[in-house]
Amino acid sequence: MTGPTVRANETTVPVLPCVSVDETLEFYQALGFEVTYKQTRPYVYLALEWSGFALHFGTPPKNLEPSHEDGGACLVLVDEVAAYHAEFTRALRAAYGRTLSTGRPRITRFRPGASRFTLVDPSGNSIIFIQRDEPAELEYGGSKDLAGLAKALDNARVLSEFKNDDRAALRVLVTALRRHGEAAAPLEVARTLATLVELGTALEETDGVDEWRRRLSALDLTAAERHRAAAGLRDAEALRLRRDGAGPGAGTVGTP
Repeated sequence: MTGPTVRANETTVPVLPCVSVDETLEFYQALGFEVTYKQTRPYVYLALEWSGFALHFGTPPKNLEPSHEDGGACLVLVDEVAAYHAEFTRALRAAYGRTLSTGRPRITRFRPGASRFTLVDPSGNSIIFIQRDEPAELEYGGSKDLAGLAKALDNARVLSEFKNDDRAALRVLVTALRRHGEAAAPLEVARTLATLVELGTALEETDGVDEWRRRLSALDLTAAERHRAAAGLRDAEALRLRRDGAGPGAGTVGTP
């Protein structure tokens, strides 16, 4: 006798820890999630939905520390990840007047061509949106075919995009610029300086930003090279404007 046939119609729903009901609801509703169930007694249970997926939240363990950002995680596989980042960014600007790019909760930055980004919620949970066609074999430790500043830039990309560690990425580039900057090609130096400006601005650690900007402006580059290197700088300026409360179109940044 054969057993019952398994039909491929499963749905999985993560249940994540919730340290604060009010903060959790504020953040996810700002993003556009709908509350489909809410219970606070005798224990916490929330159900939220957005587009085609759901997130549930329950009572956290007693030793959970949100600042460690290791509460829980959920992977959301999508066809075009950039559209999701754009939609959540728009929603956060509308709700808070700025993109929550630092602290907790936040949305991680998104570079053109990137394959993932992360929402970090008030409880330290990570909701990671990943493009379905992301390469199966990623160079998580940086490409072994690169050296000098090029390798450092690749390592910094991995630290920022896959490990959500902008601070470590900044340290990697500061060290690499000191070691390899004099011998490196001007374009690699420019890309490094522009990325440092972006990271320093995002981390609100602006002690070196003005100096990195000055050095970037002083480099002898062609117009095409300057355009390529300035992408990160424009991102950093956008971060600064949003943090200061200025809306879209409040200012422009020319090529340095």
